Amino acid sequence: MYLDFLGLREKPFSITSDPSFLYLSKRHREALSHMVYGIRERKGFIEITGEIGTGKTTLCRALVRQLDPTTKTALILHSNLSELQLLHGVVQDFGLDPMRNTRVDLFQQLNRFLLDEATEGHNVVLVIDEAQNLSLRLLEQIRMLSNLETDKEKLIQIVLVGQPQLRDKLNQPSLRQLQQRIAVRYHILPLDADDIRTYIEHRLRLAGSDGSVRWLDDAVDEIFQFSHGVPRLINLLCDRALLACYVFRVKSIDRELIRRSCQEMLGQPLANSTAATIPMEQPA
Repeated sequence: MYLDFLGLREKPFSITSDPSFLYLSKRHREALSHMVYGIRERKGFIEITGEIGTGKTTLCRALVRQLDPTTKTALILHSNLSELQLLHGVVQDFGLDPMRNTRVDLFQQLNRFLLDEATEGHNVVLVIDEAQNLSLRLLEQIRMLSNLETDKEKLIQIVLVGQPQLRDKLNQPSLRQLQQRIAVRYHILPLDADDIRTYIEHRLRLAGSDGSVRWLDDAVDEIFQFSHGVPRLINLLCDRALLACYVFRVKSIDRELIRRSCQEMLGQPLANSTAATIPMEQPA
């Protein structure tokens, strides 16, 4: 609705996990570096955690894009699976055709695949998003996958990505063996206040912005106060703010417009005086 008015090619603040829009803050760069290091050095298990909306899924997709062609990857985005469903999904995502539909057969097929890849000098990576939803039994099965190894190296690197509850689950006594095998850990924190403007401008630029939209400093401050630096909340608020620009025919975003957008997002009643403070401009 607002794209033409604001000189945009596509929506800059979609909440879908599009790696092409990934903004690598210092913390996201560090998280990605930890994952790449753990994979290249064949450390076995890697644990990445972060609060809801901090960009974990987008980072997973970016990781898969970044790895070289000799690294075979499987990305599991839905963790509410049975043991059989998980194995089936892993085998399929590695590009294999499951020959049989039993746990033992799938395990054997996966083992043959890993040995073949190791013979070719390839690395193999399994990334599981929303891993905090995995049952204790399923996490134990994933640990069993890591037993597939040669005398010198792990045949598969497993990246567990999830909310902070994942750490609590892995600390349970029944998962002590898995906990001891995690060689690389990193927790993603939200963006700093100084990152907010850069983040906004980064996504606008990738969306083809012609630079006509102005974000005043007080608006950026208000966005940080509302979002606490969580990218998903920033996206939701900025998208609503751009819609407000179109509705009120303005291209300058100030604190008042952001506050109004916050109220709309939270379902709060809007004061009549709020709308009156927003200047009405004619389209360029």
